[in-house]
Amino acid sequence: MKITFCGGAREVTGSCFMFETEAARFLVDCGMFQGGRSVEARNREAFEFDPHSIDFVLLTHAHIDHCGLLPRLTRSGFSGPIFLTHATADLLAVMLRDSAHIQAKEAAQRRRRGRKAGVASGASMLYTLADVEDCLEQARPVAYDEWLQAGKGVRCRFHDAGHILGSSIIEMSIRDGARTTSVVCSGDLGQPGRPILRDPATIEDTDVLLIESTYGDRAHRSQEDTLDELAQVVEHTLRVKRGNVIIPAFAVGRTQEVLYHLLELVRLGRLQDLKIFVDSPMATAVTAITMKHLALFDSAAHALAGWQAAGEGVPYLNFVASVEESMALNRIRSGAIIVAASGMCDAGRIRHHLRHNLGRAECSLVITGFQAEGTLGRRLVDGARRVTLFGEDINVRASLHTLGGYSAHADLPALLAWTGALRRPPARTFVVHGEEATALQFADHLRTLQGFNVTVPHRGQTFEV
Repeated sequence: MKITFCGGAREVTGSCFMFETEAARFLVDCGMFQGGRSVEARNREAFEFDPHSIDFVLLTHAHIDHCGLLPRLTRSGFSGPIFLTHATADLLAVMLRDSAHIQAKEAAQRRRRGRKAGVASGASMLYTLADVEDCLEQARPVAYDEWLQAGKGVRCRFHDAGHILGSSIIEMSIRDGARTTSVVCSGDLGQPGRPILRDPATIEDTDVLLIESTYGDRAHRSQEDTLDELAQVVEHTLRVKRGNVIIPAFAVGRTQEVLYHLLELVRLGRLQDLKIFVDSPMATAVTAITMKHLALFDSAAHALAGWQAAGEGVPYLNFVASVEESMALNRIRSGAIIVAASGMCDAGRIRHHLRHNLGRAECSLVITGFQAEGTLGRRLVDGARRVTLFGEDINVRASLHTLGGYSAHADLPALLAWTGALRRPPARTFVVHGEEATALQFADHLRTLQGFNVTVPHRGQTFEV
């Protein structure tokens, strides 16, 4: 059996791993590269394989860096099934349609700029909405924890990864000739003890392990410290500085978690009279999908949902729909908590709210998630004092707060606890989905602390196992 690391190797984007046996060739994930123009240009490169030759795809979850190139794969000739959980299938439709919409909008902008400059409009779309619909027809939703025959010699089952709604650890039994090998792909593992979702499932045995390492070099702040800081920032900004709180948040997972914490702080009496605006059509759709899958919630989330449904003492919460409503938020000078996508500040409605609030010392910007190299969010976290938005130079005067406890990824202690649940070290372990220095450091921890045989692959490398 061969494994080729087509993306997500010494980087936290573009996850795509190809498995080859005598009888089957398949992918785990087919994600988009994100993080600035130079990185995103890789999305237009030819696949490292013939899409016609791929028998099926196993999808760990619906984040764009894991699923975002699936429509391009279909457009290029892939016609097999895409196996995924039911919740991931629901989210996938939202994510991919939004991706096609953004591409169409950006292509129209390029055409307008090209006409004004008298030049060609540049690169075409990666895929269209029609390609997305074709791709969604290939989705084959499956239940957690049930074995399925995915292809010739390949059985697999999906376990709850606790990362986002529907996210999965994929366990496989792969027969290649006379030999059968067990393989586990961790996907993105969630942090135990986080709200809403259940903790990641444990795996007891595997021959080959592919494990993420996004935060494999550090420990997150505790949930208690994170809640305390969020409460302090909101209270000080709204009541003392008399400004707005701007929260860039990923539409899938992070927005729902931020809302959970704000509602919980109100329920506990630590905050009051909040006016919360969720300005992201995608986040609104994802929140509705989240409520549809209440069976996947933990007990604390069930309790909070019951309190909110009762309607007594709950804060003002408005899911902004139209562009006009979104624009009206920019006229609010104080008292608003605005949660908007994108989570890395590189697209979407958040950029308009940053334009109107970053330059105001009475406002606060709350960062709740990973900010990739090359993104506006990363520049702000790294201390940029001047940024450009819509051609306008803005001096950054708003206070910035990074709440580390919000990560949807397991930290170093959680990762080591998860691998420590294995009864024996795998014969081969591949550390993936982490910036190079972090992945290498996590690999060292696995070697020295748990005796693993570890490789940190480069993109494009193939290994026979």
